Amino acid sequence: MPTQLTPFHLAIPVHDIAAARAFYGELFGCPEGRSSERWVDFNLFGHQLVCHQVDGMKPPIAGDNPVDGHDVPVPHFGVVLELPDWHALADRLRAAGVKFGIEPHVRFVGQPGEQATLFLLDPSGNALEFKAFGDIEGQLFAT
Repeated sequence: MPTQLTPFHLAIPVHDIAAARAFYGELFGCPEGRSSERWVDFNLFGHQLVCHQVDGMKPPIAGDNPVDGHDVPVPHFGVVLELPDWHALADRLRAAGVKFGIEPHVRFVGQPGEQATLFLLDPSGNALEFKAFGDIEGQLFAT
């Protein structure tokens, strides 16, 4: 395992580049990188997220899995944030009137892996989770 994390690269399908720019660029405040008429790079909290327009795409959610009393959409992706950054994001999304799939809350309270989490869908139906830990080194991979 590397001692220092490096950014991940993830390419996802979207039905509309303009909607992706509004969601990731404006709502989330992600800086935009390179782009064309059919794809755009975003800096998603230091990671490279590429949205590719796919004509006739179907929403990518295949199902859900029960986790701590909630139906977690599968597949999903997101970023583990520092706790203050997670709170700032949750507040920003609430202020914008975002509809959450799973409201911001703390799960696994008092257990290994206790974490703040929230879920939402982007305009193309891609499920996102953003989470944070009070003690990331001790809790991220807790057993």
